[in-house]
Amino acid sequence: MRAACRTASMVLERITSIVRPGVSTREVDEAAADFMAEGGCRSAFLGYKKFPGHICISLNEEVVHGIGGPRRIQYGDIVKIDCGVVKDGWVGDTATTVPVGVVDVRTQRLLQVTEDTLDLAITYAHAGRRLGDLCSAIEDEVVTHGYSVVREFVGHGVGRKLHEEPQVPNYGRAGTGPKLKAGMTIAIEPMVNMGTANVRVLDDDWTVVTADGKPSAHFEHTVLITKGEPEILTLRERVTAK
Repeated sequence: MRAACRTASMVLERITSIVRPGVSTREVDEAAADFMAEGGCRSAFLGYKKFPGHICISLNEEVVHGIGGPRRIQYGDIVKIDCGVVKDGWVGDTATTVPVGVVDVRTQRLLQVTEDTLDLAITYAHAGRRLGDLCSAIEDEVVTHGYSVVREFVGHGVGRKLHEEPQVPNYGRAGTGPKLKAGMTIAIEPMVNMGTANVRVLDDDWTVVTADGKPSAHFEHTVLITKGEPEILTLRERVTAK
């Protein structure tokens, strides 16, 4: 898992380096395929339930599961890239939101709060704690800042398969749910909307967008539960400054 997650993080960083105005989302997806091949891994997404892309690439009001295509990235966009790879039979899963150039203050704050919330959630990833403690902390933090969490799509266990138990929602009730145990690896991924929590799926049957057209941010790490502090297996530099 460590090797798979390090590779996923490396591939994600290479993908983000080519995100710039004028590049099409299809070009980014094709480059991701090349980076994966160079990293000795393959996409965990391509062909999953017939998903047609190597990565999920979602712009602005698109929340998750966007498919690379002719749409060209513009200055001021925010680009969500979700990268899952399979290396030696293990899955690494990680995501980030990339601001293209200078984004407006309200959108920058959305990114900051979402990334901060992921960091906060990870502090709850301790053996012996209830999963609901972590999940409720995400929603509480997001709502405090005036945003909403997407409820239809959630984090998850990850290991030999992309999606394993337990599900890791971005909402919940403290003191409930299964106990976290050392050795578990979970993908924690706040999906935070500037406006309503409501979403809809486009006609491609994959791309999820906010119902009100307002921006959404998404950050994800795969985290190992240990007997001590949680270990972020997909550790990388933050997008927003602390």
